[in-house]
Amino acid sequence: MGSKKKMSLKQTERKQARKSEKKEPKPSDSPSKREKKTAGIILPNPRSEKITNEIKKMKTLTPFAVASRFNIRLSVAKDLLKQMEQKGIIQFVSRSRNLKIYTPVD
Repeated sequence: MGSKKKMSLKQTERKQARKSEKKEPKPSDSPSKREKKTAGIILPNPRSEKITNEIKKMKTLTPFAVASRFNIRLSVAKDLLKQMEQKGIIQFVSRSRNLKIYTPVD
């Protein structure tokens, strides 16, 4: 039962040179220099006319449809729909395990 063959000096030097090339950090990868994005979690005003008019144009309202239309997060869209239902702007239609469906009140 033999053991692994020892590398020659030239092979050892090449291996060390390759390791040193790989270990050089890239300047763009440093986490301190990256820009941090702030989360846009500002809840739109459910009483604003722009939002109300856009929502009345839609036949059915789901959190995903509202989030994609107003470019907001899904959780913010769910909160917005809850507030609008409480204010009487939209009406609850149906619910499944993961999804609530609303329609605008005429």
